[in-house]
Amino acid sequence: MKHEDLKKRTKAFALHIINLYSSLPKRPEAQVIGRQILRSGTSVGANYREGSRARSKQEFIAKLGICLQELEETAYWLELLVDSGLVKQDVVAPLLKENDELTAIFVSSINTLKKRRKKKSDAF
Repeated sequence: MKHEDLKKRTKAFALHIINLYSSLPKRPEAQVIGRQILRSGTSVGANYREGSRARSKQEFIAKLGICLQELEETAYWLELLVDSGLVKQDVVAPLLKENDELTAIFVSSINTLKKRRKKKSDAF
């Protein structure tokens, strides 16, 4: 996946997270979980963009690792919304699907970068 495509995709994910937060019930527990999702779900794209300005491959890999952590946290909060009965499964299913796909992309990217870095160091 191209860098610009992933920037757009992570931004779209953040916008969907914002829309979910806006639609949550105004109950205190929903709002607390919602703020957690809002923070973790929107930070994926921010960390990816910041990583794209990394000074080294190692720094970029580290930023992608943070993206993975934020995606995992977002999945947890989305699952908690459903499991607690605050939101129906069909509401968060598309977000969980996109979360899984972004996770797969970042894992693949990290593995590719690490392999390239290892090949370079093996060449000496």
